[in-house]
Amino acid sequence: MASQHRITCVNKEHRQNPHECIKHVGGINDNGTRWRLTQAEAIAYIENKTYEFFVRSGTHVAWVIVAMSPYGHKYLKTQSDGYLPDNLLSLNECPLS
Repeated sequence: MASQHRITCVNKEHRQNPHECIKHVGGINDNGTRWRLTQAEAIAYIENKTYEFFVRSGTHVAWVIVAMSPYGHKYLKTQSDGYLPDNLLSLNECPLS
């Protein structure tokens, strides 16, 4: 069973295409340490069912899924839940260290 992790921050490249914009996702472990993964690493973990990722806004949770751009590039986005837009791009920037 995949372990679940909340994404609380992202690092973005300055690109116009939202499918290629996210470079890293990150969050905080139960022990208070920070974690950070490249988008490619997070996609691989989702696809091999090692981790599941989610974003929380208040009491609403949106699961992060792997999507495919019209150009064939895999990227991360939040699953439609009727409450939240795809809000990965609106998260704060992750610390770089």
